[in-house]
Amino acid sequence: MQDTTTAPLAHSVPAACARLGIGRTTLYQLIGNGQLRTFKIGCKTLIPESELRRFVESRLEVAA
Repeated sequence: MQDTTTAPLAHSVPAACARLGIGRTTLYQLIGNGQLRTFKIGCKTLIPESELRRFVESRLEVAA
């Protein structure tokens, strides 16, 4: 039996904002200054789940 509740591999801008608990402007600033990498499919910007996790981990290291 396969697990049908898989997490998304990438998030839209609104979903990434919700996942990180930040606003759209802040997310675009993080993207603009290279702290978060993105990719596009068509005109939709997507942020990989691995990037969100990497970003949070890097912020924890700075805080420690």
